Amino acid sequence: MAIYCDQTGYLPHSVKTAVMTEGKTFDVIRLEGASERTVLSGAVRDAGPDAASGDHVYVADFSDICEDGVYYIRSDAGAQSHRFRIGRDVYRALQADMIKALYFQRCGCELEEKYAGVYKHPCCHTGDAVLWEDRSVVKEVKGGWHDAGDYGRYISPAAVAVAHLLYAFVLFPDSFQDSLNIPESGNGMPDVLNECRYELEWMLKMQDEEGGAYHKLTSIMHVAFIMPQEDKDQFYIFPVSSMATADYAAVMALASRVYRTYDSGFADKLLAAAKRAWGWLEKHPDYVGFKNPEGCNTGEYGDICDLDERLWAAAEMLITTGDAKYQDALSRLMREDLTRTDFGWTDVSGFAALAVLTDRAHAVSQDTGDALRAAVLAEADRLVDVAAHSGYGVAMEPEDYVWGSNMVVLNRGMLLVLAALISEDKGAYEETALAQLHYLLGKNAMDYSYVTGYGEHAFMHPHNRPTECDGIELPMPGWVSGGPFKTPADEVGRKAIPQGTPPMKCYLDDAACYSLNEITIYWNSPAVFVAAYFNEKSL
Repeated sequence: MAIYCDQTGYLPHSVKTAVMTEGKTFDVIRLEGASERTVLSGAVRDAGPDAASGDHVYVADFSDICEDGVYYIRSDAGAQSHRFRIGRDVYRALQADMIKALYFQRCGCELEEKYAGVYKHPCCHTGDAVLWEDRSVVKEVKGGWHDAGDYGRYISPAAVAVAHLLYAFVLFPDSFQDSLNIPESGNGMPDVLNECRYELEWMLKMQDEEGGAYHKLTSIMHVAFIMPQEDKDQFYIFPVSSMATADYAAVMALASRVYRTYDSGFADKLLAAAKRAWGWLEKHPDYVGFKNPEGCNTGEYGDICDLDERLWAAAEMLITTGDAKYQDALSRLMREDLTRTDFGWTDVSGFAALAVLTDRAHAVSQDTGDALRAAVLAEADRLVDVAAHSGYGVAMEPEDYVWGSNMVVLNRGMLLVLAALISEDKGAYEETALAQLHYLLGKNAMDYSYVTGYGEHAFMHPHNRPTECDGIELPMPGWVSGGPFKTPADEVGRKAIPQGTPPMKCYLDDAACYSLNEITIYWNSPAVFVAAYFNEKSL
């Protein structure tokens, strides 16, 4: 018996629902100092069985309540929800903390107390790295963000995370005005760009003489659970891949446009790197994959195809330069069988659509734009239907609860936002996109807010080495958990979660559960994108 709601809150004039597993009626209670009063009573809607959770679901709709305040819901069956707030700014601090979490992933610098507070630590990973294929070659490649709960750094995930953030800033700039209290704050550049620049400066070091992007920078094995400054293992620069190089070209081209207003010299450097990477792709038209060499167990981030990465790169290069050769490449790649709607590190085709459909200069041919628009709206319509048939309003089928399912939820939220941006009839797209945030923040069958520090029942034990080793009870706020995975891959999760458990309930808040509860830079970044859209609308 439970009531599940967005534990952070609801926007005043949005659809507001909670999910109950028992009961016929509900009351919404407003907290007023030491007292409280019932402000709405109503009957629930029987939504029937929910396949992903295994629950029989009843929906309590309290959309009529628009007054700012703190509330909770009580059912006639005796259940009570967590408290939540209604207000225009309910996601403002959330957005800032989800970006600031990336500062805590900074590698190669000290996290000073005045910026990191109790999460301060000395400089880490300052040694030079060596090429995997030629150990006599030593390079200085410090910097960037630790990718996830380990200390590796990877080009494709980095490109995706930076792209999420840069596009969020480009499209919703007014939602990025708050200071993040990072070392660069107050330098005349929005802090989201300051933080992304820290990652981009590292990425610039990860390009070889021919323009190819090295696939990753890691040690041979994942280090034990120790603080980053205690990790003294040798780091290696692993071989160039076409996937990484295309992602690199795309994000460098995008970044050159974004930073030109603030630092033309840096923008020139980014564009030159993008052009060199594209030149490498032209010289290597066939797929150049990556597999972990024998004995290496750090993240592989492999793929079986690079056409989606090349599609994204062609779109960004065309929009940035206007050179017709990129339109030719884009048109050729548009004939490939690609989804054109995804924003994850494996499939980046959605970024091509995002780039083209939000390009105010309309640099891309109308045929290409029309095809991408049709693909986006068709998939968005499908997701609206999926969410409508979910008791929890989440745009996920049972089979969609894969490793990093919250990334899937948020990437779909991004697609729905894009559909709203390009459609005259925004209602269903906006409502469904917002429902994905509600799921993330507690309106789910596990009753967890999957963002640290947000909600009365936020997850507490991310698979993240500094969080687990720093001796501090509370994790840094703003981290997004990977979330439920229908077939847990870690030993603790497999033993604790019985086979046959409904996919939405295959979750455990345990630092040992790397397949359920790890954090990554590219799980935070799409959450920032979705939150930024609604924060901008609420200003």
